[in-house]
Amino acid sequence: MLPRFPKPRMSDLVLALLALLPILAVAIFLVILSMPASRAMPIGFGVCLLLALFVWRVAPLQVLAASTKGLIIAGELLYIIFGAIFLLNTLKYSSALETIRNSFRNLSSDRRVQVIIVAWLFGTFIEGSAGFGTPAAIAVPLLVGLGFPPLAAVISGMIVQSTPVSFGAVGTPILFGVSTGLAGAGSTAEFAAANGFASDRALLILVGSRVALLHAIAGTLIPLAMVCTMTRFFGERRSFREGIEIWPFAIFAAFSMTIPYTVVAIFLGPEFPSLLGGLIGLGIVTTAARAEFLTPPRDQTWDFGDKATWESEWLGKQTDASRQIHGETNNGVPKVGACAAWLPYLVVALILVITRQQSLPGIDEATFSPVKWIKSWQVNLEAMFGTTISHSVQPIYLPGTVFLIASGVAFLAHRMSWSRYRKAFSDSAKTILAASVALVFTVPMVQVFLNSGGGAEGYEKMPLALAIGVKQIAGEAWPLFATFIGGIGASIAGSNTISNMMLSLFQFNVAE
Repeated sequence: MLPRFPKPRMSDLVLALLALLPILAVAIFLVILSMPASRAMPIGFGVCLLLALFVWRVAPLQVLAASTKGLIIAGELLYIIFGAIFLLNTLKYSSALETIRNSFRNLSSDRRVQVIIVAWLFGTFIEGSAGFGTPAAIAVPLLVGLGFPPLAAVISGMIVQSTPVSFGAVGTPILFGVSTGLAGAGSTAEFAAANGFASDRALLILVGSRVALLHAIAGTLIPLAMVCTMTRFFGERRSFREGIEIWPFAIFAAFSMTIPYTVVAIFLGPEFPSLLGGLIGLGIVTTAARAEFLTPPRDQTWDFGDKATWESEWLGKQTDASRQIHGETNNGVPKVGACAAWLPYLVVALILVITRQQSLPGIDEATFSPVKWIKSWQVNLEAMFGTTISHSVQPIYLPGTVFLIASGVAFLAHRMSWSRYRKAFSDSAKTILAASVALVFTVPMVQVFLNSGGGAEGYEKMPLALAIGVKQIAGEAWPLFATFIGGIGASIAGSNTISNMMLSLFQFNVAE
């Protein structure tokens, strides 16, 4: 009888390469082959499913539970996105968005000042309040309406997103992305307790404050870099110097956002840095611009050359229909005052600040705790399909609920007609349907990836297997490469939230 030899164990590097396959599959089909996300993400999910079932040999019920959890989380994300888009569409159809835009038109005739106020500050505020690509849909058309070449407007709008994006849609990339990514099969509270934190909230505030500090350091130079890019590639003289000339105002505008942004992250949490940082910065800088504080003298204002000299690639088509989509025309709709136009966003900020507090002034925490009360409205899904995978849904705590309340406030305060409110709802629903196909495969793929431990082969879960392989290759030099991971994840997933969800545990394991 032939002797029985033990089955050879797969090397750490080979296992890491296999764990990387779902991400590589999405990168190849989505980025290289330019396949739409609605087709590329199901392929990535299929690859992850096959690896979990036939390489890691995870129990089918565990894979089913992980996929189900992914679908539930995708539903929560879609709810947040719907709320954010619905609030924006409500403001668009009530003409409040037009009022907000018009408030920027007469601040300065210098294009460098305009782009800092609109792209950097207003763009940051919109990212913090709505996220999910809405700054491009709001701030960029505003720049075009002010007379910017469309390509210059798009590039400017994209550059500034490097700073506020980690706190988009009232902190969703951290509250959902990092939180869900670190939780794995259990909850973030369990992960936080196992790693010495008082609560999951304390863990996420620490993550958010460190993220804000790093972004603030780099972000202080972002407005100046944006202006220099604009003057170099879209100015008559193609000069960086014309952008550098405005450095006092650019640095002032940067600090006006990044200082409150960092302070808010430390003391209030990840919901507020971009939302309140952008709002506070807008108040400071627009007041300064009206007083001509640090702005260029009127005889030294900078502008683009004559429109006849603009290169054809700078231009795009903008029909009456597209202007209506972006809210630039609202024929027959009563004008909304500036205070009423901003009211819904102030409601969002106020509700979030109150409901994220452990206690209120003058009221003992044992008597009433806003955050504990609002989190008590939850549905617990324990041991799904008899596995260790669980999830808790807290519908009132979700930012989507806050957005819906603010939309209702806008409906009443702006005296909208039911027909226009229904139009805002239907447009938002169509947007969500378009986004849902990719999400319902992306998030389950991430959950199977995170919950692939405990299989019959005895391999570590995919993020940890990937981390072990990377550790062997990079060793202590990993911090030099770590910063690229988020960019790779976001370019593949198309979302900072999904990137954090997929790669937070991997980054934690490599660091550990």
